[in-house]
Parts: sequence; C-alpha cells; structure tokens
Amino acid sequence: MNFSIKKVAPYLIAIVTFMLVSVAYFSPVLEGKKIQQSDITQFKGSSKEIVDFRKENKTEPYWTNATFGGMPAYAVSAYYSYDFINKLDNLIRFLPRPADYLFLYFLSFFILLLVLKVEWKLAIIGSLGFGLSTYLVIILGVGHNAKAHAIAYFPLVLSGILLVFQRKYILGFVLTALAMALELSASHIQMTYYLLFLVIIFGIVQLVESIKQKELPHFIKSVGILVVAVILAVGTNATHLMATSEYSKESTRGKSELTINADGSFKEATSGLSKDYITEYSYGIAETFNLFIPRFMGGTSHEEVENSELQSFLQNAVNKGLDPKDANYLMRISSMYWGNQPIVAAPAYIGAFFIFLFVLALFLVKGTLKNWLVAATIFSILMSWGKNFPVLTDFFINYVPLYNKFRAVSSIQVIAELTIPLLAIIGVSKLFSSEIKKEVKLNALKYTTLIIGGLALIFTIGGTGLFSFETPIDVQIDEQISGFLDAITADRRTLFFNDSVRSLVIVLIVASVIWLFLKEKINKNVVLIGFVVILLFDLVNVDKRYVNNDFFVAARKVDKPFQASSIDKEIMNDKSYYRVANFTKNIMADGTTSYFHNSIGGYHAAKPRRYQELYDFHISKGNGEVLNMLNTKYLIGANEEGEVGYELNEGANGNAWFVSKIAVVANANEEITALDSLNTKTSAVIESSIISSDFKTQYPLDSTATIKLTLYKANELVYESNSAQNQFAVFSEMYYKNGWNAYVDGKLTPHFRVNYVLRGMEIPAGTHKIEFKFEPAVIKKGNTITLISYFLLLLIPIGWFFVEKKKKK
Repeated sequence: MNFSIKKVAPYLIAIVTFMLVSVAYFSPVLEGKKIQQSDITQFKGSSKEIVDFRKENKTEPYWTNATFGGMPAYAVSAYYSYDFINKLDNLIRFLPRPADYLFLYFLSFFILLLVLKVEWKLAIIGSLGFGLSTYLVIILGVGHNAKAHAIAYFPLVLSGILLVFQRKYILGFVLTALAMALELSASHIQMTYYLLFLVIIFGIVQLVESIKQKELPHFIKSVGILVVAVILAVGTNATHLMATSEYSKESTRGKSELTINADGSFKEATSGLSKDYITEYSYGIAETFNLFIPRFMGGTSHEEVENSELQSFLQNAVNKGLDPKDANYLMRISSMYWGNQPIVAAPAYIGAFFIFLFVLALFLVKGTLKNWLVAATIFSILMSWGKNFPVLTDFFINYVPLYNKFRAVSSIQVIAELTIPLLAIIGVSKLFSSEIKKEVKLNALKYTTLIIGGLALIFTIGGTGLFSFETPIDVQIDEQISGFLDAITADRRTLFFNDSVRSLVIVLIVASVIWLFLKEKINKNVVLIGFVVILLFDLVNVDKRYVNNDFFVAARKVDKPFQASSIDKEIMNDKSYYRVANFTKNIMADGTTSYFHNSIGGYHAAKPRRYQELYDFHISKGNGEVLNMLNTKYLIGANEEGEVGYELNEGANGNAWFVSKIAVVANANEEITALDSLNTKTSAVIESSIISSDFKTQYPLDSTATIKLTLYKANELVYESNSAQNQFAVFSEMYYKNGWNAYVDGKLTPHFRVNYVLRGMEIPAGTHKIEFKFEPAVIKKGNTITLISYFLLLLIPIGWFFVEKKKKK
C-alpha cells in the first residue's frame, strides 16, 4: 500500500501544483468573478437566439436567423447527440474558466514529458513554462477559447504517437485515439491543421531514421496503427466535422463563384481566402526576437508606458495651443508597437529562460528527437513570416491543400511555442544525466552563453541604434505636429532597452546557476528550485502586463454582457419578425446587435460567403433595395453630433412577397450586379444554372394575393398564402441548400436561390400552408458514424489486448 502511494505521489503532486498555479494566476475566479473576453462577448451576442431556443425546446435548432440574416448554427453554437468525448473533456477541465485551459496546458505537456522519460520534477517545471508562455495566456485574455483548447491537446496527441513508436502499441493507440478525439472536439480546425504539420515533420524524421536502422516494418506498423486511431477519432467527431465541412464550402473559406470585385475589377480565382487576407497578420522577420525579448517591437498596440515622453510632449503641445481633443485622440491612436501587423494584443514571448535552454539543448541532445524539434521550430518561424517570406508562403498558399482556408499565418508559431520548451527541458534532462561528460556540458554552457548572452548584450548596448522605431503613420503625424516622431520613438527605445537588459540578466542568472551546478557548488534540487523561481519571474511578470486581474468582472456582467438601451427596448416592442441594421457598428464584425435583434450583421471568422459578397457589393454602399429585400425594418445610426437614434424603414419588403417578373442571368457576376437596379418588390433575379429550361419567368399581377408569416422559430417558418392564380414568392430568408426543405400543404416542394442570397418558390393558386423546416441530413448521418466509431474504439483495444495476451501464453 505504501509502495502504491509512493508511486502515484509524483503525479498527485503535479496535478495539485497545476491546479494551484492555474487558480492562483486567475485568482479572481475564487471570488466568483469571470474573465471578460472580447471574442466571447461577441459570441454571446451571436449565439443568444440559439441558447434561448435550446433552453425553451430542449433540442438544437442548428440554425440561427439572428446573425448575417441567417446561417447554420454549426459555426456558432451547436450540441450533438452521443458527444461522449465532450463529456470527457468537461471532466478534465473541471476548474473555473479560464483556469481550466491553463490547467489543461500544464497537464497535457506533463504527460508528454513523462512519455519522453523526463523526471517528474523537471516535467512539472517544463509544463509550467509551456502553459505560461505569453501567447498561450493572451489568447485566454481575448477569448480565443477554441484555439487555446485545441493547442492544449497538442502534447497529448504527440504523447500517443510517441508511445506507438516506442512499441507500446495498444496504449499508444488508445491515447492517440482519445487525444485526437479531444483535439477535434475543440473545434479549431486551423490549430489542428498546424498540429498535422508537426506530426508530418515527425514522420519524415522517423522514416529517415527507420531506413537507417533498417526498421522500416516497425515504422509502417506504427503509421498503420496511428491511421486507424485517427480515423476513429474523426469518427467520434463525425457529426460536427461533417456539418462544419458542409458549411465551410458555403462560407468565406470556400470557393467564390464571382470573378469580379465590388469595384468591378477582375478578381483573382481562388479556392479559399485571398492572399492578402491570409497574410494580413504576418510576423516580421526582426519581430521574431519577441520570442526572446518581450517588447522588442514595443509590445502590444495599446502598451501603457510610465513617464511617457509622448504624454509629456502632447501636454506641452496643449500648453502651446494644441486642441486637447486632438491631443487625446493622438494619445489614443498612438501605438508603442512598431511592427507591420495591423494590431497586436501581446508579443509571443516564450521566455529568455527557455530560449537559453533551447540553444543549450542543441549542444547536448542528439538523435531524431532533436532533429524533429529543431526542424519543426524553424518551419514554424519561417511560415509565420507570411508575406515577409513570400517564396515559402506563396508555395503553401498555391499548392498545399487547405492552407489557403486559414488566415493569420503568424499563429503557426504555436508549433514553436511547444517545440522550444520541449527541447529545452530535454536538454536540461541531459544536463543532469551522467551519460555526457562534464567537459562537454561546460563547453555547451560556454557557447550558449556567448551566443544568447552576446545577442542580448548587442541589443542592450547598440540595439537602439540598429532600428528607426518608426512607422509610416508616425512620420505623417510628425509632418503636422513637429516633435511627435521624436517623442514616440524615445518611448519605444526605452521599452526596447529595458526588456533587452531584462533578458540579458535572466540569461546570465540561468547560466550562473548551471555553472555552479557543473562545478558542484550546488546540487540538482537547488538548480530545480532556482529554475522554478526564474521561470515564474520571467513569464508571469510579462503575462501580467497583458492578462491580469483587471480582466475580471462580476459574473453577471459576463453571463449577461448587454443591457438593452432605450432604442433596443423601443424596437423590441415590435413583436413581428424583422431585421435590424446597426450602422453605429462595423456590421460584418458585430455580434452585439444579435443579442437583442435579428441583425443583418454578425461576428464570425467564417462568414456566409454569398452574404459577405452581398455586403461588399451592396449593403456597404447603402443599396436601399437590398436592405428592403432583407426585411430590414429598423435602422440604427448616429447623427453628426454622435447621438444614436433609429428610424423605421417603411420600404422593407416584409417576410415574403409576390413578384411578377423573374430575370434569368448567366452567372453569379450578373446575378449580384443585377441587384444594382432591381426593384425587389416586383422582380427577382435567378441564375440559369439552377433552373430548368421550362422555368416560368412571368406571373400575373394579383392585387388581392396575400402571403404572410404565421409561425416563426429559428429552424421553422410557416406562411399562409392566398391567390387566384399561381404566383412566385420571394422569402426574406437566407438560402441554404443543405438542410432547408420547403413544404406546400405538407408536400415537399422545390425552392430556389433568388436575389443572390434569398429563397424563392412557385405557390399554386388557392389557399395554402407553406412551411420551411431546417432538416439537415448531415446530422443524422454523422450521428450514425459517431456511434459506430465509439463502438470500434471500445472493441478494438479490448480484442487486441486479449489477442496479445493469448500470444504470450
């Protein structure tokens, strides 16, 4: 019994340590407070209708009309049947959010280090360093929860893969399948895609080594086992993966049918996002030193500077006659960040501590593990440069499958966020090992100190003269207000110098601790304690600049982030079904309006493609007829004095209406441009490719004909029509072929996409009940695959175990 306790004690200590550090960093959770995350606030607005429907009906709508005029809920918020993996995930992430994600970072990395046979004490230190990496903390601050969730399972997936290659086939198979299932359940395909690159690089290195060691059969067997494990992991997530894949083809990540831009210019054909959009957030080549010196490029776009030269300059300028409003505006828009990315929430600081140990490991670690981690690190950094390294980036955009589906290429640095601390800790493990001679270790320490310490020293002594610290905007402002450029660059130089000194001091302290150990002045435990202190000082000190207790508010403000304004309340007095355009917001990046209204805008990284194009061509240009066909009944705006008000749009077409003429056009270009002059109340436009040759395009005017909405649900709409002759109705609802079915008096009836985004269908003469129901077949199909996959995931390891046991007998 005592032996058993002693055996599990290290793991219990690790788990308790991770829990304490997670809760300590986000200590306001102990007071019942919650972190206010900008992205999650937008999400709560976008998902409000879905959440309300779920609560009221005890089922999923799988559709929402509150954002972008209507879109599948798969991309916003959706629960699926038989999602047992989600239950397992919730069991692991038992701490209050966001401490749960920080705990998951620690635990997952700890397991990976144990698989690599790193001593448990050192594994705890490495895990803390991985989880407290500034980038991994800042994404929790802004609400990129799905991204954090997916990254946190990276090490666990790698653990399963490594176990298989260590010939622990059954355990590796089970862990890989479960870890990959958890990874996919996080629902951040871009991060999982980056994990695939890391695994492919591992596979290439292993293949080369297998050929050298003449162990190709083992490699092939291992790959086969892993392929089956991944297939089952995909299967357990089949419903949401299939639904997401189905929607992605209709989103901005899919291929556009347009060959022209909104200004009429030629549009480059692409099967995904545009190159400019993909590479908008590209890490600067010099900016890479942010991994080592946190404010190398000024930190965040909204970095606060004590005793600011800029603040003093602007105050003096006000004393000399500058309008205080102008001074406040300049202070507000001025950024300490002087890199090329549009906006930066924090530098991706890995830590001077880990960078030093990573370079030290290059001298101490040999073999495939080092080759894999070094290759992956270099790949990650080169790819993060994006448009600043076009030779590589253009190749991947043009030729590597799926790469053009994702934006913000700088985020591929998540690979380096894992590989650098991983190799660093393995290097420390070798430092403590007796298999390497002391002379080799001392030489490694000397060279590492010269390289990393020398680099920090160069930046400390001469760095402020190496760079201009300017941006084009600074120069433009300085032309209007002389002296502005000198003031803001002085602040940036100060930040640069202070953090260069900081990294230099950390490097020298770490080097001194290791030197004392190698000279046998201190023992291993003292080194470990020293490392913990240095690590926590290094990372937490920087993390707290960008994510701290100020991010937390009373729980009620997070749970109910919006309070209805007087305008919202007045509009909501109208109990009919309509849409709202809020021109006080960036319509296509606004989830807040959807909290109270069915908005023509929304907030999502993968917007409905045709709706985005409709916005670019028409809504952004104020095309009133397009607003009318979307049933935009209320317009919220601000006057010149900034006072917010609203007006009733008397021209809104309503929920459905009859048209007498349908113009048939040849392609998507003609369909979207036809809306420039289309009278949407009397006419509609349809593309020829989706109709038959005998499609009727003229219908008689019938002033007595009526069609009205009688029942509204997120996933069901019921209309009643009455007409003397056949009519063609246009419905102010988004057309989505994968799930919406139309029924006339209970009979399935074809409907068509008209006016580029809406639904239209012929209605027979007489009185009829017309129903639109969202009945996505992909959900039923996915649920079936999910159940089968769970069955196989359970059956295969059990059967395998007994077969192996029988072989041994």
